[in-house]
Amino acid sequence: MRTCLKRLTALAFVVSLALAAPGAARAQRTEPLPEQLEGVGITEHRDAKIPLDLAFSDEDGRAVRLRDYFHEDRPVVLTLVYYSCPMLCTLVLNGLTDAMRDLSWEPGAEYEVVTVSFDPRETSTLARLKKQNYLSMYGRAGAGAGWHFLTGREEEIHALTEAVGFGYRWDEEQQQFAHQAAIFVLTPDGRISRYLYGVLFEPLTLKLTLLEASKGKIGSPLDQIVLYCYHYDPKSGSYAPAAMRFMRLGGVLTMVLVGAWLSSVWLRSARRRPPVAPPAPGH
Repeated sequence: MRTCLKRLTALAFVVSLALAAPGAARAQRTEPLPEQLEGVGITEHRDAKIPLDLAFSDEDGRAVRLRDYFHEDRPVVLTLVYYSCPMLCTLVLNGLTDAMRDLSWEPGAEYEVVTVSFDPRETSTLARLKKQNYLSMYGRAGAGAGWHFLTGREEEIHALTEAVGFGYRWDEEQQQFAHQAAIFVLTPDGRISRYLYGVLFEPLTLKLTLLEASKGKIGSPLDQIVLYCYHYDPKSGSYAPAAMRFMRLGGVLTMVLVGAWLSSVWLRSARRRPPVAPPAPGH
């Protein structure tokens, strides 16, 4: 009975970490963590640069380095999962896939997605099967060139998870990893731009996060205006309208429209005005 209660407590807390806003679970919980969850969580290292020379294997078993997926103009969505996860990792990847489907941007064109297993026992074969499954769910041709599923050794995995502040722990009793649910958005040069928590990701939040991480190198001029009019709210983990920016933009647009209207009135008036007759000879 006691063992069953411990399992239920651990499961309930892991789910609460997955669904809570950043820091909310820790702020509300005052009693000691269950032993299985010690060291589990995320410590944000915003603007820290991850080690891009870390070596992994891709889904085809080829030796790669993280820097292979970082390009001058494309941000990167990093997900840390393990492919045999019975619940939480699947929910994270499903939520990311749903949000990606609502974007007009394509992985491999405007951004990259790198999914890394933090279980060193997992193989490239398992990574390839996982990739095939999620490419099928995503349903867009050519996405495989921009979504990568990696496996690696313990040393490289530890270096990457340490760099992004991702704490996890193997639970021997339950035979699975305890970890928090989040994705990480990185700049094209490998710096951590944003942490998006949970298992559901708003498409607008994902889009604005990618746009911000790219420093305006992707997206249309309209996207740049939308980003200008929103600011990131760390409490909700999403973007909210910035009232002052809306007012400034509205004021500029009003001035432009009024100026255009006055110009058109002046032009119409000038066309209607009768021409001035030249003075008669001798005057």
